[in-house]
Amino acid sequence: MASEMMEALMMLCQEKHIDQLYLIDRLEQSLAKSYADVLHLDYGAKVTIDRVTGKIYVYKLVPREDSYDEESNEYTEYDEVDVTPSDTSRIAAMQAKQEIKQIVNNAARRQIFEEFSERIGDIITGTVLQTTPDFTIVKIRDGVEAELPHFDLRRHPDERNERPNGERYAHNQRIKAIIIDVRDPSGSAQPVRGEHSRPSIVISRTHPDLIRRLFELEVPEIYDGVVEIRSIAREPGARSKVAVSSYDERLDPVGACVGPKGSRVRTVVGELRGERVDVVLWSDDPATCVSHALSPAKVSRVIVDRDNNYATVIVPDDQLSLAIGKEGQNARLAARLTGLHIDIKNEKLAASILKGMPVVDTAESLVDEEESEHRCEYETPDGIRCRNMARPGSRFCGVHERLAQLDSVEVSDDPDSLV
Repeated sequence: MASEMMEALMMLCQEKHIDQLYLIDRLEQSLAKSYADVLHLDYGAKVTIDRVTGKIYVYKLVPREDSYDEESNEYTEYDEVDVTPSDTSRIAAMQAKQEIKQIVNNAARRQIFEEFSERIGDIITGTVLQTTPDFTIVKIRDGVEAELPHFDLRRHPDERNERPNGERYAHNQRIKAIIIDVRDPSGSAQPVRGEHSRPSIVISRTHPDLIRRLFELEVPEIYDGVVEIRSIAREPGARSKVAVSSYDERLDPVGACVGPKGSRVRTVVGELRGERVDVVLWSDDPATCVSHALSPAKVSRVIVDRDNNYATVIVPDDQLSLAIGKEGQNARLAARLTGLHIDIKNEKLAASILKGMPVVDTAESLVDEEESEHRCEYETPDGIRCRNMARPGSRFCGVHERLAQLDSVEVSDDPDSLV
């Protein structure tokens, strides 16, 4: 029976990739504590397991009188007296079962830590196993599980919430997420609540890099490095903005990410459960970059203060609400995307503020100079300039050119005149 036990231990060590000597040493230490309590030994016990037969020997530790250390008040040397009881197998079986289970669990967690600690930032596809009020358990593969935490941060401020608002997961549902942390089983890091009953891998569906990885899966140009995602701003579950650029001047990066008839970006949106994703063109020019970031709103002018990291944006009156967005969402995401503080004003308000203001070197108009020369020169009494293009050979558009002609007609004093 003893040899059969040793064979079972060896097979377990090979299956779980556990060092045999380490397992037996841990069993000996655990059994020594148990027998010291069972046999009421004042100075403890020593247990030895025969590596071949598996037979267990228990020794009582008897201190030597001449080895007493007055500084530590302890004995340094002990004699070993064989006190092996007749029922060692029963006690050993109970203790070994619990100890082996703990060793196997720790070894599995250590193995998972060594493998996945190098994969932080990678995207994984898993199957939902269980959902609790605080976290969701996702199966990555056989024997490897991950945790998607969605704790109530008001009750547990030290925990995380990595689930977008409004998302719920069903059993056996397949989801994609990104690895953000792998807990060290050695316990050197700050322990978390219920750590031993929770998977060591932590995944997220709110991290901005999830969108980056999803686009890498759907857009070959991004995976090959021709198109680069320069910046991502995200409000999980609601809306995101992605700024892209291309190293190939002949390739449209926005079109590559959107795909034919929007097929590529639609796949990303579907994986994000309907979260709106805006793909805009990145520019190294801050004014142009801000203008693109505020898409779909049209921008008339951007004034950039590079020293204070500040941008003042002027938009047409009918584009103000679109530029700001619902509850300021569009402007907020644009600010995160560009890294600038953005202040948006409509043309009517900006006309009174900018009237008489000297030209600033950092002020950049988003209308080409060639086009500005052909814009209609008509201005309203409030100082708002017409946005239509002037007719060829004229300073005004078709509407205001007729008004200008009527203003130049001389009115006769003759009451009988038809004019």
